[in-house]
Amino acid sequence: MITRKLMTVDDVADYLNKPKGWVYGNWKAEQIPFRKVGQSLRCRPTDLDRWLDEQGAE
Repeated sequence: MITRKLMTVDDVADYLNKPKGWVYGNWKAEQIPFRKVGQSLRCRPTDLDRWLDEQGAE
């Protein structure tokens, strides 16, 4: 069985050392690559790292 961990908003906030409000704001602005899973937001660690790399290139 393959298990992939999806990050929650709390996980992303901790990882980025940012408040949850900042994370939600960037999701609403379609910046952070979250996906809706039911009523929850989830992000793949690889997608978040790719997004971070792209932010550094700007």
